Amino acid sequence: MGPKLGIVAGGGELPGLVADACRAQGRDFHFLALRGHADPKVIGDGPADWIRLGEAGTGFERLRQAGVADVVMIGPVRRPTISELAPDLRTARFFARVGLKALGDDGLLRAVAAELEHEGFRVVGVHEVLADCLAVAGAYGQLSPDAQAEADIARGVEVAKGLGALDVGQAVVVQQGLVLGVEAIEGTDRLLARCGELARDGVGGVLVKLRKPGQDRRIDLPTMGTATLAAAKQAGLRGIAVEAGGALVLGREAVAVEANRLGLFVIGIEIVA
Repeated sequence: MGPKLGIVAGGGELPGLVADACRAQGRDFHFLALRGHADPKVIGDGPADWIRLGEAGTGFERLRQAGVADVVMIGPVRRPTISELAPDLRTARFFARVGLKALGDDGLLRAVAAELEHEGFRVVGVHEVLADCLAVAGAYGQLSPDAQAEADIARGVEVAKGLGALDVGQAVVVQQGLVLGVEAIEGTDRLLARCGELARDGVGGVLVKLRKPGQDRRIDLPTMGTATLAAAKQAGLRGIAVEAGGALVLGREAVAVEANRLGLFVIGIEIVA
């Protein structure tokens, strides 16, 4: 059991899974939930404070008051404009130092992590709390990619590395060697919906999700779960490849069962730098 964990909660189910893991471990935790992003149903009746993205000063104070030592930042956050942030004085000083050009990208997340550590908190990765969610090498389920899918995965890795080096996104869809779409501000679900409309005749494509080159493993790892599988099926894809050791798979057994049911492959792949 570790020190009290502060869960800076964006959207999706991951903040709730982290809280469940804390309960199972007997570890105290406290949510710092982001308004307009965190799901109240996921936060539930757990100990929580709610803040806007622009209220860094209030957030730091709430974490201190709760007795938090470690902090994990988890869950997608829609990239805001500066007007949406309405920053408090503490946040405005932060942006004055890091510059607004980093808004919403990996550079900003690194800066936020550094700021938390400057305030005396220890930033930890979700894989340190949910170790069984870190992607492993090999197939999840009964299906594996054939030669065409392997070629599409290789093409997707090539493109995703370039995309990540520019600090843009973490996902690519490739079909028969053609790049149908790359992830930017819209996120994976909307990427898949868009690529479903662009699909070509013949065998379906693949979704490839990698962490960005040099990305801090503590923040914003690419993530997939059964909902990603459903969206991939709807888009006409054949399967999903994720980076072993560099992505999160939410519920290995559930993902394997759903992949089998939908007739899709899910595979963890080793990435050579």
